[in-house]
Amino acid sequence: MSFFKNLLLKISAGILGLYLADYFLADVSVLNAQSLLFAGTALGFVNFFIRPILQIAALPLRILTLGIFSFIINISIVWLIKASFSEIAIEGIVALFYTTIIIWILEFIIHSFSK
Repeated sequence: MSFFKNLLLKISAGILGLYLADYFLADVSVLNAQSLLFAGTALGFVNFFIRPILQIAALPLRILTLGIFSFIINISIVWLIKASFSEIAIEGIVALFYTTIIIWILEFIIHSFSK
């Protein structure tokens, strides 16, 4: 898959994932569409550029925990985006967990259909 296509898929998964989390979860709120687009784009960039580096750096922990630490990395990335954008409110660890699940499933679906 080309570089830009993969980047656009990550960005679209980030935007759509945050929108679905805002729509379905009561503890997740996004102030407006502009902040949704900026935060989703930032999430896509972080997932495209930073997450592979974190996955490689945490490889021993991922092996030790049989891959569960990858989910901890994903939760940390969503928390980082939430902390960076004051227009996004994710109240509590449960909402953060479900938001991460929604984004992860959406990324999986988008990438499986794009091949």
